[in-house]
Amino acid sequence: MRPCIVAVSALAAVLFCIRAQAQDAKLPAAVTQQIQQRIAASHAEVAVAFRMLDGSHEYFFNADDSFHAASTMKIPVMIELFHQVREGKLRFDDPLVIHNEFHSIADGSVFKLDSAVDSETNLYKAEGQTRTLRQLCDLMITVSSNLATNLMIEKLGVENIRATVHSLDADGMHVLRGVEDQKAFDKGLNNTTTARALLQLLTAIAQGKAVDAESSRQMVQILEHQKFNEGIPSGLPPGTRGGPQDGGHHQNLPRCCHRLCR
Repeated sequence: MRPCIVAVSALAAVLFCIRAQAQDAKLPAAVTQQIQQRIAASHAEVAVAFRMLDGSHEYFFNADDSFHAASTMKIPVMIELFHQVREGKLRFDDPLVIHNEFHSIADGSVFKLDSAVDSETNLYKAEGQTRTLRQLCDLMITVSSNLATNLMIEKLGVENIRATVHSLDADGMHVLRGVEDQKAFDKGLNNTTTARALLQLLTAIAQGKAVDAESSRQMVQILEHQKFNEGIPSGLPPGTRGGPQDGGHHQNLPRCCHRLCR
């Protein structure tokens, strides 16, 4: 994995609304040139994976390079929740007690999340209370709650999440742990992903193949309720449907910015 990631402008994008007619899947040379110029001007380490759902256009740039996954790893966590619900192992309305103590994968020691660096803080005030798995999933995706994410990962199991990622041919996404495990971070034990892996996961959702068609439809609805739309959606035409999931800007990743949209 590269030691420094800065201002990644677009990590993966799958756009529902555009339907092109060209037979060649490659983007026009003029468009490709503009993209490459913007990448060069950013002085950033950038990876892009883009493909129309009808296969009419695609563009890849460093698509198999590995980056710190930041909050983009919340996508496979959501998929695994729907998978376990379909398997009958869990129900969306199952309650989960809210707590803020987790164990580092580095040495098993206990650590807590800091609400000051989380994008959602109300859940921290609910310690000792319960929230349903669906509520936690919504918080994890729509407002990128780190506490909800760690609770979900603890409940679902990292190995189960990894197995589902593998089943979707998205092995470039490596989920090892939850968020803010500082000891693991210091040892380089981090969640990583490639742009191509993210493209694969979002394509599976978009095509109704992530778990099943109904599960995928519900996941699309959750993604479309995302509250943070400063990334890819801000540059799309008005009325364009998009379900973004961004990542970065953490104290350990001050120059990391992932933009992800289906």
